[in-house]
Amino acid sequence: MTACGRRWRRVGLAAAVVALAAGCNNSPPKARVLPGPDAPGTPVDPQDVLCRSAARDPGRVTLHRLNRAEYDNTVRDLLGETGSPASSFPPDDHGFGFDNNADVLSMSPLLMEKYSHAAEAMVESAWTRGAFKTCVLDPAKPEACARELLKTFARRAWRRPVTAEEVERLVAFVTLARQQGDAPEVGVKLALRSVLVSPHFLFRVELDAAPTSTAAHPISDLELASRLSYFLWSSMPDEALLQAAEGGRLHEPEVLEAQVRRMLADPKAHALVDNFAGQWLYTRALDFAQPESRYGFDEPLRAAMRQEMQLVFQEFVTGDHRFKDLLDAPFTYVNDRLATHYGLPKPGTQAMTRVELKGHPERAGLFGKGALLTVTANPDRTSPVKRGVWVLEQLLCKGPPPPPPDAGGLAPAVDPTLNIKARMAQHRVDPTCSGCHTLMDPLGFGMENFDPVGRWRTKEEGGALVDPSGELPGGKSFNGVAEMRAVVKQDPDLSACMTRHLLTYALGRGAEDADRCTVRDISQQAESRGGRLTDYILAIVRSDAFLQRRGEAEGHTP
Repeated sequence: MTACGRRWRRVGLAAAVVALAAGCNNSPPKARVLPGPDAPGTPVDPQDVLCRSAARDPGRVTLHRLNRAEYDNTVRDLLGETGSPASSFPPDDHGFGFDNNADVLSMSPLLMEKYSHAAEAMVESAWTRGAFKTCVLDPAKPEACARELLKTFARRAWRRPVTAEEVERLVAFVTLARQQGDAPEVGVKLALRSVLVSPHFLFRVELDAAPTSTAAHPISDLELASRLSYFLWSSMPDEALLQAAEGGRLHEPEVLEAQVRRMLADPKAHALVDNFAGQWLYTRALDFAQPESRYGFDEPLRAAMRQEMQLVFQEFVTGDHRFKDLLDAPFTYVNDRLATHYGLPKPGTQAMTRVELKGHPERAGLFGKGALLTVTANPDRTSPVKRGVWVLEQLLCKGPPPPPPDAGGLAPAVDPTLNIKARMAQHRVDPTCSGCHTLMDPLGFGMENFDPVGRWRTKEEGGALVDPSGELPGGKSFNGVAEMRAVVKQDPDLSACMTRHLLTYALGRGAEDADRCTVRDISQQAESRGGRLTDYILAIVRSDAFLQRRGEAEGHTP
């Protein structure tokens, strides 16, 4: 073990990560030991002491453009069946792991052109289907009907009541059509299209009464309704949520909780599976995985792996499971194809079927899922580094710093029969690499019994026996995936890290250092109420970070 590694053993994993964040060198990490509540000298996180008295900064969110998933869901709920018009839009950028981060959702001329074309096509299709037949347009006096139709549509599309002046500007399109000799419906369609290309539709607008003041203030009930609906549904508020907001009652704790529970029970809450879990758990990345053909990976297997992860997470949205139990849930969903791949008994159908994993503990929880194992492997071999980094970043928020410019790849093996653990030993000898790899590699080794597409194995392709044992800085050791996931599940940072990812997604901004106390509050509240995903969601929507915002000091540079 290197000198750096020996220091980590003394100060523990949390302090080791502090050293990693700065780059491991010959300077000892700065760890503090305070008198603890149980015994003198018991380590106490100074953050606990700080958070007891620190004020909570709710932060602020940039003007938030709808991303592609939000756009598709919103026009679906607004207009009915619209297909996926955003599939032709430029890809959304990612920030802090998610594509709903407001700071990176830019607007380009190409995207604006795409919005215009989509609005025209959707309005024509909806008009043909009779979606707007709320009143009859009188060719002689169409304004009354147009005014009613456009007021109703704009209120829903802009997610707030519209002013009389705004309505009249829309009705002016009907007058313009008449002046050009066109039928009233031409003007109404133009007005509908203008609603769909308005910033009030394309952006989630939150206003600060004093934009340069850093004092926190509550967001409005209507702004809260949009925060809530785009968090849970990736879509616009429905009528029940909009009416609660317009009535000024959404900030009332019991009303807010009732709305959250109602919305989570709605099928639209599957957006949490697609968009939150799909990115946090890397399920979306499965679409781009291309394992070498010798592993027998094909499209039916890809589809089954994706559905397995989605169905398991869906149970955590609607069920009574603790959020942490994602790591070792003793059930999964398989069809005959996936069961054969896993070495499980076939359910006798190609439909995804819930099965208990008694007798197959290796498949329990996230680390036994083929989707995750495939996207964290290379096309031709496993990658303990990728798998270890995934655990550190997505579950423990302890990701290592980027590798140094002169860091090499996998060390070449003199003996091809050596297992990957022996071949990677050079990473932990080289002082340039040892600091990070001492933390990353062991977690990846714990999953080495799974090949690059998640099949169980005891030997590597070269014939060497798999060695799934590992030892972490701080002295914790394990042998195999079951013991490794137990170590991860017991890590005191797991709850806060899951909170950090969920809060980042909920707010559409990164959870920064200033949010540490907020993250801690939410995770502790959620665990005290049962630790279910619903408890985490309710703790988030009750937090100041979700209910409030502030301005930005004049002259501040982001």
